[in-house]
Amino acid sequence: MVKLGRGLGWGVLLGLVWSQVWGQLAQRYDGPIFDAHLHYNVEARDAHPVADVLARMQRSGVRAVLANSRPNDGTLALAAAQSQREAAGVQVVPFVRLYRNRDDYGSWFADPSIYTMVEGELARGTAAGPFRGIGEFHLYDSAHAEGETARRLMALAHARQLVVLAHVDDVAIERLLDPLPDGGRSLRLVWAHTGISGVPVERVRALLRRYPGLVGELSYRPGLTCPLPDGRARLCEAWRALLLAFPQRFVIGSDTWINPRWQYYEAQMEEYRQWLSDLPADVASAIAWGNAARLFGIQ
Repeated sequence: MVKLGRGLGWGVLLGLVWSQVWGQLAQRYDGPIFDAHLHYNVEARDAHPVADVLARMQRSGVRAVLANSRPNDGTLALAAAQSQREAAGVQVVPFVRLYRNRDDYGSWFADPSIYTMVEGELARGTAAGPFRGIGEFHLYDSAHAEGETARRLMALAHARQLVVLAHVDDVAIERLLDPLPDGGRSLRLVWAHTGISGVPVERVRALLRRYPGLVGELSYRPGLTCPLPDGRARLCEAWRALLLAFPQRFVIGSDTWINPRWQYYEAQMEEYRQWLSDLPADVASAIAWGNAARLFGIQ
């Protein structure tokens, strides 16, 4: 039992009580993980060969990944390593990334050669099967969602039923989806870092209601978790309520955009398991694995 000592504030007391209760009631999530935001960029391939990254996934309980890379050669290499992937128990869902190099980050949305590149990649496919989507792409200004190449690629994704992975703000979500024939209701868009730019939870909730195909990805999301006094992380109440309200609409990812993220890979997945354990078992399983698996038809 926690006793109220002299000078101990009620906020601290409540935190300690919550830590005790949480530790007693939470069931650790030990099921499979679908890493729904993974990069195997050019600078990672020498530092972290295919065998290394697959071993990290295997140790972390990751059984499938949404792979996209700059350039797409990294994704093709993961897809081609069939025997190694099978030994590690990892499936690859390949996406076409829009970046041939870093210069493309700030100009792809108005560059017709990017559209041509994407068409070529879609036509050739991968050793793990056809590309299943496009992205991750960035829009640092939501107005760029109205660029000619951005509009053409969104129309292409809609027509071919491809999934889109987008690192954008809430306004860009609307500008990308609204011009589509059905107002974007049927297009499946994974919102990387869901609202990372400080979008309030209620705004996220409204967009999830408005666009049935919108899926929130939770890496790099400030305000998602709150620390417990013993150092563990738990979901902040507003986000926990949102996840419980939309248990089929969220996924998790590693976002290995720089090499240190690979070095931190197992620790990142352990952090996910900590806060997933703050949810009912069926919701934790859906966010960790089931939602992404259903999106891509993975068993």
